[in-house]
Amino acid sequence: MNTRTRTLLAVTGVLALAAAAVIYVGVARNPGTASAGTSGAVTLTGPRLLFRSTADADRGHVSSVATADPGGPRAVSTVTCSRVHAAGGTGICLRPETGLTTYQLAVLDGGLTVTQEIPLVGVPNRARVSPDGRRLGWTVFVSGDSYNGGRFSTRAGILDLTTGDVEATLEDFAVTVDGAPYRAVDVNFWGVTFTRRPDRFYATMSTGSHRYLVEGDVKARTVKTLRDNVECPSLSPDETRVAYKAAIDGDPVKGWRISVLDLATGAVTPLGETRSVDDQPAWLDDRTVAYALPRSPAHSDVWAVAADGTGDPRLLIPEAESPAALP
Repeated sequence: MNTRTRTLLAVTGVLALAAAAVIYVGVARNPGTASAGTSGAVTLTGPRLLFRSTADADRGHVSSVATADPGGPRAVSTVTCSRVHAAGGTGICLRPETGLTTYQLAVLDGGLTVTQEIPLVGVPNRARVSPDGRRLGWTVFVSGDSYNGGRFSTRAGILDLTTGDVEATLEDFAVTVDGAPYRAVDVNFWGVTFTRRPDRFYATMSTGSHRYLVEGDVKARTVKTLRDNVECPSLSPDETRVAYKAAIDGDPVKGWRISVLDLATGAVTPLGETRSVDDQPAWLDDRTVAYALPRSPAHSDVWAVAADGTGDPRLLIPEAESPAALP
């Protein structure tokens, strides 16, 4: 990250909130598809499934349900997010700034108290926390890139809570494509997913007509391509596989098929969900993948399917999106 970016973030970026978020348990709307809330606060302890509710009045309250009863009573907090994720006792919340038309990243502790805020230039799209809760990754939509004819592009960044370092965009990293150094004005990144190694991550990089799975090293500030036609990767808990959305026939206009890539063998397994899924999958455990499907422009449901390609998809959490398993 260059000096100018660091200075801008230092001046306008990380702000501590004086007041903790007040948690309550709400009653979800549309009782036919989403059950009423339970007593107690939403926290980042499990076994629970965390998600963004699309059932409540304002749509977007951070909520949770018991892992053993995902369709049952839900706890609903006052914290609202456009995207949410959590792991290792840390949460990430991408949300609009109050009273403004801009957005911010809010870091949440185990009780959903906001501990830091960072301004985002762009509309929130994806969010992830590393397994140890120390690194946060995000993706936003931006417009105005000259090479893109004014259409939306993406920016992906990483925050290290241990050091306080912020990589505002992965576009500053050195890129290797098929083993050779690569530079192009149309490089975009999105869908960060973290390994347990402190500096390593996976993401999608697009350039030209390609959408590559890349492996990145934050310390070295490098990324290298691993495979084409991989979008929104999600690393399995055992770190042997990546769940992702694959463009049908390599053409995103035709939609996406949720698939799983074996990192050791390169084998790809299309999953039992045959509907087009435009989401970053989330692993519930080493055997199950979850994802959101819209039922209308403002409402979504979280579905689950076996990661080995067998079985049919099942409705997991009605009126929900951005799922995260809290062990």
